Amino acid sequence: MNSSDKQFEQRARALYQEAAQRIDPVTAGRLRAARRTALEATAAHASSHHRARVLLPVGALAAMALAALMIWQPSPRQTESNTPAAMVTATEPDLEQLPPGAEKADPGLYQNLDFYSWLAANESGNQSKR
Repeated sequence: MNSSDKQFEQRARALYQEAAQRIDPVTAGRLRAARRTALEATAAHASSHHRARVLLPVGALAAMALAALMIWQPSPRQTESNTPAAMVTATEPDLEQLPPGAEKADPGLYQNLDFYSWLAANESGNQSKR
């Protein structure tokens, strides 16, 4: 900046300060309200713009992750032994003979395992006598 620019800047500041001191209170209040409204609008626009700038990369990453999961998902292999019809007929009788899973069973059932083995032995003997 040369000296004429500095002089111009100093003169403009002095005129601004002088005008600011002479302003009436009603006009000063309106100017403050207008300034506040303008700052709020700028802040709202900046926050929505910031959200859009953040959501775009996040959405792109989520889409890439979903595509990667769909591509690398193992596909079920169909053979003669595990076709859906064969699996249903093979597993239905087995499910009746299996005890309930440990997460569903009562913990008290596991305390008397010898009683249950005796009961199973006697039930098979009773069924053969019928």
